[in-house]
Amino acid sequence: MPFRIRPGRTTALLLSAVIVAGGLSGCSLLSPFKSCEGTEGRMKELESLPLLASPPPGASAPRTFDGVYSECADDSGDAWLSAGRTYVYPGTRQEVLDHYRKAAEADGWRFVPEPMSGQDMGGSCFTRGEDGQAKVFTLYFPPARFLTEFYGPEAAAEFATGSGFEIWVGSEADGAKTSCWS
Repeated sequence: MPFRIRPGRTTALLLSAVIVAGGLSGCSLLSPFKSCEGTEGRMKELESLPLLASPPPGASAPRTFDGVYSECADDSGDAWLSAGRTYVYPGTRQEVLDHYRKAAEADGWRFVPEPMSGQDMGGSCFTRGEDGQAKVFTLYFPPARFLTEFYGPEAAAEFATGSGFEIWVGSEADGAKTSCWS
């Protein structure tokens, strides 16, 4: 008996094969590729957020980290925009955390506690905005070995005067809702 496929099922089988093949190859019809093209306005918005330019009194940018750094990465299939700054602060981590928590909440950001309580991930995370305008703000205290390995011994030496921390804001290119601890 010959194998026969009814005409209505041919389309369903073909569509299923395309979706499976796309998933196996790293491409997908369900999530179209988004590039960094046309994201300049959204990037400028992230770079100019007040939180990036409002460190605690006494904090300073290390010589090798002066200014805002930003990038758009679209190699994962979805464009992700980020902008950040690095600072050195002669006070305590708690003072930095308190400063940014107060500043972020005053600017409409919502604190998102770490889901794994009891584990110190070395930072804090906040979100703001709904779909279309969603952003995430993080504060992170990198360990000294990370600073040395990633930025080199000269840069890490600048952090010997106090607590080094990084702040950054991020967003999907289309402003889709995102989470802190995914």
